Amino acid sequence: MTYDIAAPDPAGMVASLSSLGYSLPSAIADLVDNSISAEAQNIDVDFAWHGRDSWVAVVDDGRGMNEAELVTAMTVAAKGPATPRAANDLGRFGVGLKSASFSQARQLTVATSTGGDWHVRTWDLDLVEQHGQWRLLHGGDEDTLDVLDKVRPEGGHGTAVVWRRLNGYHVPDVTVDDERTQQQFYAEGSRAEAHLAMVFARFLTGSAGVRLRLSGRPVVPWDPFMSSHLSVLRLPVEELVLGQSSVRVEAFVLPSAQRLTTEEYDRAAGPNGWLDQQGFYVYRRNRLILAGDWLGQRGMRREEKYNLARISVDIPAESDAEWGVDVRKSTVVPPVSLRAPLYRVARQARTKAADVLHHRGQVAARTHGDPLVHVWQVRRPDGRLVCRINRSHPLVQAVLRKGGARTEDVRALVRLLEETVPVATLRVMHETDSADDPEPFGGAEVADGTAVEVAERIYESLVSGGRSPSAARERLRTMSPFDHLQGFWND
Repeated sequence: MTYDIAAPDPAGMVASLSSLGYSLPSAIADLVDNSISAEAQNIDVDFAWHGRDSWVAVVDDGRGMNEAELVTAMTVAAKGPATPRAANDLGRFGVGLKSASFSQARQLTVATSTGGDWHVRTWDLDLVEQHGQWRLLHGGDEDTLDVLDKVRPEGGHGTAVVWRRLNGYHVPDVTVDDERTQQQFYAEGSRAEAHLAMVFARFLTGSAGVRLRLSGRPVVPWDPFMSSHLSVLRLPVEELVLGQSSVRVEAFVLPSAQRLTTEEYDRAAGPNGWLDQQGFYVYRRNRLILAGDWLGQRGMRREEKYNLARISVDIPAESDAEWGVDVRKSTVVPPVSLRAPLYRVARQARTKAADVLHHRGQVAARTHGDPLVHVWQVRRPDGRLVCRINRSHPLVQAVLRKGGARTEDVRALVRLLEETVPVATLRVMHETDSADDPEPFGGAEVADGTAVEVAERIYESLVSGGRSPSAARERLRTMSPFDHLQGFWND
């Protein structure tokens, strides 16, 4: 057998690892994974502002590494996905430390000790690209060693990871006195804190006893299921069989706002807000992999009426490949054999969640009867929701009167429409998981007379505003809902 050794170019590999799509919070979470795998009890994440010399460090008091283990840890893909791992190891591909770090900084330094000497190694990506070799440097430069002296864990063992020459900050025009960039830097720290509180919540509570701090502040775990709240509805736990293992699934329906204090409601919304936090929460070895997603289930999309539905899914680590867990540990794809039962659980949770909001909104819906009170009308005349502006409303009549509307009346009507969107009524009248969403102008492909009339008014407005006729038609073609309708703007 003849063959060539086709080793990847270091510069190209660095570029690839740096472009995996890590956010700063998710990159830090990858480092915290390593600390937890090393059985750390105390983990500190530090953000230090020094202008273009700002740095980020993740420090733990875990078992540390000897020199050989450190070199292995710093080697790209030293462990593949098939490598046997300890039960508490949160890694998979053997690139987490490097890919996460390279995505955020040009210099990565790791100092570690098992209780004796401290071993230090550094990746300087500028040198790697300059020499075209994976030159893993012994020790670190003077500034980095100063940082390590400040953050090194007490107790004589543990690991400190330091990022310097941070992407986006290590540029000539960033100075220590740049207050705007400094605020951005610490805002990234706040986002990281919220992300860590969600991803590692199970480790920060119960018997795990991990203490995680960001810039000296304890990270308070965020429970998406409000497990300790008495008004939470828990659906029966299910164990779904997957090969020789099982997947634990438990659905929760959170209380409506009326049963929560303002503080509880705001906290339950989570880092991304109510709409983006609904859906499945997939855990692997108690580490959150995916938060708030309907896993591509057919016909299931994020809608406000399902905000209270959240579902916990625990997958065994040995089924990573079947679930399509990626390098960043941030996406999953359910195995084909589990999609039907997961759909069933999700459908049940969504129905219950919609029922809770339905009960809350019944009174609001019943009040929408007096035509002189409400500017919006919501009906379902033929199985589909229809939203209309109430032409009998006095302010609408004032705007539509012959002779032209007064500017102050138009402004008042626009403001009234903005402030009274009939969200509660829509929640009540919308059938759970049905296809009754309102469609502009009846959903026809060819614009009817009403749609054309509206389009003509917009067209005239664009032309009078200085656009050429062709530019005005082009703008209409990309404007909702005319981008889905056929009319003069397509000619």
